[in-house]
Amino acid sequence: MRALIALSRFVGNTFALWVLLFAVLAFFLPSGFLPLTAWIVPLLGLIMFGMGLTLKGEDFREVARRPLRVAIGVLAQFIIMPALAWLLCKLLSLPAEIAVGVILVGCCPGGTASNVMTWFARGDVALSVSITAVTTLLAPVVTPALIWLLASEWLPVSFSAMFLSILKMVLLPIILGLVVQRLLGERVKLAVEVLPLISVVSIVAIVAAVVAASQAKIAESGLLIMAVVILHNGIGLGLGYLAGHLFGMPLAQRKTLSIEVGMQNSGLGAALASAHFSPLAAVPSALFSVWHNLSGPLLATVYRRMGQDPAETSK
Repeated sequence: MRALIALSRFVGNTFALWVLLFAVLAFFLPSGFLPLTAWIVPLLGLIMFGMGLTLKGEDFREVARRPLRVAIGVLAQFIIMPALAWLLCKLLSLPAEIAVGVILVGCCPGGTASNVMTWFARGDVALSVSITAVTTLLAPVVTPALIWLLASEWLPVSFSAMFLSILKMVLLPIILGLVVQRLLGERVKLAVEVLPLISVVSIVAIVAAVVAASQAKIAESGLLIMAVVILHNGIGLGLGYLAGHLFGMPLAQRKTLSIEVGMQNSGLGAALASAHFSPLAAVPSALFSVWHNLSGPLLATVYRRMGQDPAETSK
């Protein structure tokens, strides 16, 4: 079991490498990864179940302790990235399916990888976990509403269908994880130790499936989509930091807000796009997953060198 835990930690620490490697393999050998498309939704549910296993009461006590900071983070998450996605689609006159895919990933909540990046960047981890938890729990209502509001001019969007999908993909697995955690107590710790391995395998499989299913379209439009993804992520990271500065947050919390805003739950985006639109609409989410797992560690390294004022993090 120690070997499995060690493998889990190694795979978790080299997440970006595996996502990039299997995205490339799926592009050049798509037939080998096409069967994975049927597993996109169950794999996302498995990731969310793992999140439920790790959520604790302390993650929500932060909401009561610093409600304004958490609210700023949640609003920044659900305003900056969706609005930025819509603006990029307009300015670049993106084709309908690509535009919907970009908006979709922009409307998703933050991903759990942001918590790890915040820790490495010496940001405010408690605030990061709280923002991720709250945005994820709000996602069944807020994400479909935003997609309907911003993407309907390109393709028809069903709020009710997306609401039900996110309930099944996100909320129910998280609730199940919380129930299992409550029932098993300390015995769940062993499962938590191998969660990085399960999460990485699941995300890698989702990305590989999307890339394989859209290989021809990526070959045709991949550079355009990648450019939009890089702009979306980079500007989002910058605007998140700026939002923290405008609200007078200390350095550790500015780092946190930057990472929370810029890093999305791209697995959810890929699953929703595959279920409700087309394989091409899922490509921005897949490429976002590849890119933000490269840009996140790079930015966290820069932020780490900026240091922090320990007195500030308690504000």
